[in-house]
Amino acid sequence: MDMLKSATLALLVTGPLLLTGCHHNDDDSDDDDTGRVSYELRVTNLTVAQPLSPLAVVLHDSAYSMWSVGSSAGDGLEQLAEGGDNTELLSEAASSSAATMSGGGVIAPGQNESLIIEADEMNGLALSFASMLVNTNDAFTGINAVDVSDMMAGSSKQLFIAAYDAGTEGNSELASTVPGPAAGGEGYNPARDDRDSVGGHPGVVTHDDGLSGSALNESHRFDNPVAHVTITRMK
Repeated sequence: MDMLKSATLALLVTGPLLLTGCHHNDDDSDDDDTGRVSYELRVTNLTVAQPLSPLAVVLHDSAYSMWSVGSSAGDGLEQLAEGGDNTELLSEAASSSAATMSGGGVIAPGQNESLIIEADEMNGLALSFASMLVNTNDAFTGINAVDVSDMMAGSSKQLFIAAYDAGTEGNSELASTVPGPAAGGEGYNPARDDRDSVGGHPGVVTHDDGLSGSALNESHRFDNPVAHVTITRMK
């Protein structure tokens, strides 16, 4: 069973979940924090019936970009956008990142998750994350390279974010191709049968609006923004 299918069976996220970053040191002396920064990321799902897959979160330098509108999605983003699996995306990011981490689970509609990610301080530090709207073929949301290097401890940034289309799978909405709880179909498929470039997502049509064969109903429609994000510098 893949990550998305096992996660969406539960939908147990009912409120804030606090996690630590991927870097860990068992020495608790005060010197450990020298040159370290940490940020809290809080993501709230604003949709009615689109669970968000486990977050792929990256603190990184200017050399890394999680995606680019108008360009082909990388393999890691394709796997996340089609199947909700963030493993490859985080692995790709590791070489040019200060820290990477996964969210704790699916974020149900109307719910939120908070996590803390920590890294060594560096010039041009930026924060990115991505998450799939699971009752779709390849819709995702997230932030790409938001500059956090100039934030002071205790300060926050708030963002309302939109849905993107990975452009790797046609938006058929078929039960066989939508992996979320609305359909339970296939997740990631390496074959690309869409325009093969990232862009804004047009939304879902659903069978209630006349798309024959769609596994979705009117509750699965979404408008932008699909999520609210708060970034707070902790130290």
